[in-house]
Amino acid sequence: MLASLPRPLIATLVTLVVVVSTVVHCSTLFAFALLRLLIPVAGFTRFISRVLIRIAESWIGVNSTMIEVFSNPEWEISGLEGLSREGWYLVLSNHQSWVDIPVLQRVFNRRIPFLKFFLKSQLIWVPFLGLAWWALDFPFMKRYSKEFLKLHPELRGKDIEATRRACEKFATVPVSVMNFVEGTRFTPEKHARQKSPYPHLLQPKAGGVAFVLETMGELLQAIVDVTIVYPDGRPTMSDLITGRVRKVRVIIQHREIPQDLLGGSYESDALYRERFQSWMNQLWERKDGVLANELGNVAAQGPVK
Repeated sequence: MLASLPRPLIATLVTLVVVVSTVVHCSTLFAFALLRLLIPVAGFTRFISRVLIRIAESWIGVNSTMIEVFSNPEWEISGLEGLSREGWYLVLSNHQSWVDIPVLQRVFNRRIPFLKFFLKSQLIWVPFLGLAWWALDFPFMKRYSKEFLKLHPELRGKDIEATRRACEKFATVPVSVMNFVEGTRFTPEKHARQKSPYPHLLQPKAGGVAFVLETMGELLQAIVDVTIVYPDGRPTMSDLITGRVRKVRVIIQHREIPQDLLGGSYESDALYRERFQSWMNQLWERKDGVLANELGNVAAQGPVK
């Protein structure tokens, strides 16, 4: 019934609920984060960190409920079996739309540890969100350009070491590190500009994944390889909140982390970099095959009604 309301009214209602929910949840989040800062006792800070995650999961739960109530797409999800909230995962996904983020949050919320991204250190100054990311222990990394390192060689490796220290708390609190390997959303224009060899994907950027494995590889238990398919085409956020996304397909595959890729240096070891890129390209070729199969099935079945 609610999904049949006029789309502008649906968009207004969803936006209002999400804004109110964000203010309420973030206010609570900041209060507990301040408490953790004032009482730096190891056991207590670990407990508060888990409370903060529960608050964030509640916020995502509200957002997901809004999708179900007002948009109500048909979900086809495979591969969730065997995942745990107490595991440590590297989550890799293709990236087609801003809709990917609420889709991934809806699929994995309270099923695996809270999804976290590696963020540039400058993003901590983003109003409101920067503080929330800090409170939720998102790792902020400080990367130096090659040109900068030529002028300041004494800083070489400092960015990796600083990020590794920032990730030490993940040894006691399970985490899922999220990475959109293409680095940007897929569009036909970007695909053509890159001359990507993968018909349904942009070229993978192996450096980000290598950085995660270099700083956290010994903690991570598995790779959660996610392929998102929109049978009706790439949607916008407006499509999602107004009911125009009719079907979402999410294929999850569990992959082991190759042991020979742990402990290497992507930036300074050319042979390791070549080996890592080869592994990443093979992973991406398999993902492109999954997309080709799914989209081929959609074409054979005809348009979704």
